[in-house]
Amino acid sequence: MILKGSQRGNAAKLAAHLMNVRDNEHVELHELRGFMNEEDLHEALREAEAIAKGTRCQQHLFSLSLNPPQDTHVDTATFEAAVEMAEQKLGLNGQPRAVVFHEKEGRRHAHAVWSRIDTDTMTAKQLSFTKRRLMDLSQELYLQHGWDMPKGMIDRAAKNPLTFTRAEWQQAQRAKQDPQIVKAIFKDAWQRSDSAEALKAALEQRGYYLAKGDRRGVVAVDYRGEAYALSRWSGVKAKDVAARFASSDALPSLEEQRQKIAGLMADNLREHKQQIADGYKRLRPTLEQRRMQMVDRHRMERTGLAELQKQREAREAAARAARLPEKGFGKLWSRLTGKYSQLKAQSEHDAWQ
Repeated sequence: MILKGSQRGNAAKLAAHLMNVRDNEHVELHELRGFMNEEDLHEALREAEAIAKGTRCQQHLFSLSLNPPQDTHVDTATFEAAVEMAEQKLGLNGQPRAVVFHEKEGRRHAHAVWSRIDTDTMTAKQLSFTKRRLMDLSQELYLQHGWDMPKGMIDRAAKNPLTFTRAEWQQAQRAKQDPQIVKAIFKDAWQRSDSAEALKAALEQRGYYLAKGDRRGVVAVDYRGEAYALSRWSGVKAKDVAARFASSDALPSLEEQRQKIAGLMADNLREHKQQIADGYKRLRPTLEQRRMQMVDRHRMERTGLAELQKQREAREAAARAARLPEKGFGKLWSRLTGKYSQLKAQSEHDAWQ
């Protein structure tokens, strides 16, 4: 299911577009949620626009279109689930929402509109990376329902790991490869190639290298050395693979291909290592300067702290000395009564605190 969304204003124009019966054979207002008027889309979006005038937000609506694959019947429950998932992904949970269905030439698609204004804080919900979030959700829906994934979506998920940058490596480690995506890659490569060489090039572009399997079959090896049976993962019969690779003896063995991939991986890692070293060499003067500035700052702070502590000790010592009688009858009397010893002991105790 292809998902396309955008932030926008002009509620009246959007409502007119969504309820347009001239360009659509059937228009159904499926849901109005969170509006005072839950029967008229024009009034509901006009209400959202009136609330937005209490803020600085110009694009107070988020509009989303949901288009299922060609020649695929999608029921209402599937559309509803996709709208809910999009709401969660975008961070628009619980915001006022409208859902409209359009049908034209037997094809049905849906539109969803949310108000971005949080009425509790009178601020707009921040929407970040919406295109990427919707693309990820779209891919998830294709896999979940077993629909044939568009080529552009497969290419996005199928970059050769041997050409990854360090940032792409880190991202790939966080998001493990989905087996259904692997199947989609193999199936797409098989369908788009008409010869063994074309198939070999298509798979290598996506990080899979063909080899002769242990049982005379053809396998594809990934960057980890994992072997995939070509017929099983491409969804074709073994005899079709055998026909395309009539001279499979020309393919390297599984072990030879693994060694080749290991060499490519080593080259790639050396390149990453050199990039790290070059980056450190470039940044080292700046880092050293920052380190010396930090050392100087710490020295000044320690010197200042030591001086403050010294001054405090002097003040406290003077205060303790002031408690004791220095001379004369007062000192004699305090000794006779034992008060002098008590004051002296108290001063010594305070000095250790």
